[in-house]
Amino acid sequence: MILVTGGAGFIGSNFVLDWLAASDEPVLNLDKLTYAGNLANLAALQGDARHRFVQGDIGDRALLERLLAEHRPRAIVNFAAESHVDRSIHGPEDFIQTNVLGTFRLLEAARHYWSALPATEKEAFRFLHVSTDEVYGTLAPQDPAFAEDHKVEPNSPYSASKAASDHLVRAWHHTYGLPVLTTNCSNNYGPYHFPEKLIPLMIVNALAGKPLPVYGDGMQVRDWLYVKDHCSAIRRVLAAGRPGETYNVGGWNEKPNIDIVRTVCALLDELRPRADGQPYAQQITYVKDRPGHDRRYAIDARKIERELGWKPQETFETGIRKTVRWYLDHPDWVAQVQSGAYRDWVATHYGAAVTSP
Repeated sequence: MILVTGGAGFIGSNFVLDWLAASDEPVLNLDKLTYAGNLANLAALQGDARHRFVQGDIGDRALLERLLAEHRPRAIVNFAAESHVDRSIHGPEDFIQTNVLGTFRLLEAARHYWSALPATEKEAFRFLHVSTDEVYGTLAPQDPAFAEDHKVEPNSPYSASKAASDHLVRAWHHTYGLPVLTTNCSNNYGPYHFPEKLIPLMIVNALAGKPLPVYGDGMQVRDWLYVKDHCSAIRRVLAAGRPGETYNVGGWNEKPNIDIVRTVCALLDELRPRADGQPYAQQITYVKDRPGHDRRYAIDARKIERELGWKPQETFETGIRKTVRWYLDHPDWVAQVQSGAYRDWVATHYGAAVTSP
């Protein structure tokens, strides 16, 4: 059995679904079910004895110790995190609580569990920590992409909290010998993505006839990674990664945000044309840039390809088409996650005009 934390969120739920599609090894899934955790993501596993869900917080040390003692997992895969930069600007404390203190408590519970294992189980155990490229800071247009040895220079409360958690994971390996693995990924997209993030927000707002908010000049560059490619990378790192190592996971798809928005609009023009025949790009609305907005991220993913033989299977063109189709095919899921709290947050952050009918 493996323990997955944050397994009802966007990346975590995709990982659990893909893991159980490829393996009969059971998953113990621990998730706090905050606004972005959604059991509807895991509906396909209802009644599946290989999946056990527990609602709980990685900051709850007693719960962690009980689950580890009862289920004796061979590995922990830690997705649990507050992960939205915009939310971290408005309310950083939740990010410190979950990403820093929560990771600390999970590490401590894992260390005490691991240290008491029999020798063969202790040797095989792994703690895989899922992190982000945002810990590295920002790049100028001509700079080489982030490699694993790039200086850590976080610029938002979110990325600072993730950098802190990465440092804790590293320290628990070097001080205590805990066999850890860290992955730093680029921007994910795909099914079950909560619609506060760029791609699903553009799809949902476009279909609703609302403005498509683009920060500043829209020329912020990101590397885009299809979520199922990310899940396959994590499986590969868990299986063959060297303890103590960090692996950058990217899609080799650097694109400006405005190009992403226009691509989504073009696909919707093709797959779900507006009733008035006008292009969805007419709905693009430029809004004030957010504070401290990093200009460019780019991942150098050569190490994971060289050492572990992994590379992404999807191009951006194939992945974004699959993503748009998924949202068009799952309107009930979209409606279910768009609660009043979500609408209030969008109005607060982007302005009432973006959420008006």
